Amino acid sequence: MQKMSMKGRKAMNPKKLKDLRRSIDAIDSGIIELINKRGVLSTKIGSIKKDHGESIYSPDRESHVYSSVVSRNPGPVQAESLKAVYREIMSACLSLEKTLKVGYLGPECTFTHQAAMKKFGSSVDYVPCDSISDVFGEVAKGNTDYGVVPIENSIEGAVNHTLDMFMDSPLLICSEIMFPIRHSIQSTKGKLSVIKKIYSKPEVFGQCRRWIEKNLPSARLLEASSTARAAEIAADSPDSACIASSLAAERYGLKIVAASIEDSARNVTRFLVIGDRMSKISGRDKTAIMFSVKDRPGVLHDMLGAFKKQGINLTKIESRPSKQRLWKYYFFVDMDGHYESPHIKNALKELEKKCHFVKLLGSFPKAS
Repeated sequence: MQKMSMKGRKAMNPKKLKDLRRSIDAIDSGIIELINKRGVLSTKIGSIKKDHGESIYSPDRESHVYSSVVSRNPGPVQAESLKAVYREIMSACLSLEKTLKVGYLGPECTFTHQAAMKKFGSSVDYVPCDSISDVFGEVAKGNTDYGVVPIENSIEGAVNHTLDMFMDSPLLICSEIMFPIRHSIQSTKGKLSVIKKIYSKPEVFGQCRRWIEKNLPSARLLEASSTARAAEIAADSPDSACIASSLAAERYGLKIVAASIEDSARNVTRFLVIGDRMSKISGRDKTAIMFSVKDRPGVLHDMLGAFKKQGINLTKIESRPSKQRLWKYYFFVDMDGHYESPHIKNALKELEKKCHFVKLLGSFPKAS
């Protein structure tokens, strides 16, 4: 049988293979040369920005580069693959201008860490922080250039701690990240039959409830401070498992027993990049604000009328208690468009006349 299968195959042409590889080597040489030329230009741009007191990282420029790359791509390389390549090219070029420090809700291997890497690439310094408050604090003190924090999950809803931080923080939202959440159950043994305890965060258990009830109904569910911490615990306990990311499995030497165990395939977390400067207009932007209102019948309806009058599409409305006065609330609103656009400026001016307090949280390019 083996002889028959070999008979049907074409004999390899060593010369043709060598010629094709030689062509690839020549292309690689050209790519390397062009990347370095790009790096030289980036350093010149960095010097100009420094002289004018501008930020090295430009979310609007980043958005333009990605859009341009996707629109010019003839294939067969997929657009997402090409974007991943350019993410690293831009990350490397940014590091020539300045070594960026990015704080994130840690520890390492959490989904916030992965979202930060998706945004900034591997050529920046990442600083894990113990809490969302610490991320804001490190950026505000200038210890990090930017911070990455979760703001909402498509299943669990808003991250209230992040919303509350904006009430007093001077920082602005300068970009956003949409990150698909894929959970896997991991252990040292790699077998379901030996698992008696599962470690993870409470919200993760909620996102994987049906899978757990079907496959490990007798296992004890134990809370951990993060999915990375859960992986660390599971690595030291043969009868335990964790629910965490594939990056955590690599970091702690765990075997993936089952992948993609989340109940919903549309489990996406939105993260914010926070900094001290507003992003410029990219052409596909979003603006976030917060405001408080006088407590009277129909007041919120009147507030929203200012946006309707200007034809502004509101994409999110969230309320939070002020924690300063009983029954007083702050409202958080996301809308399409950039703050510099006349119709948004007009709407906010009208809003200011009717509110106790209006605060611009930032304008930034929409995440794809």
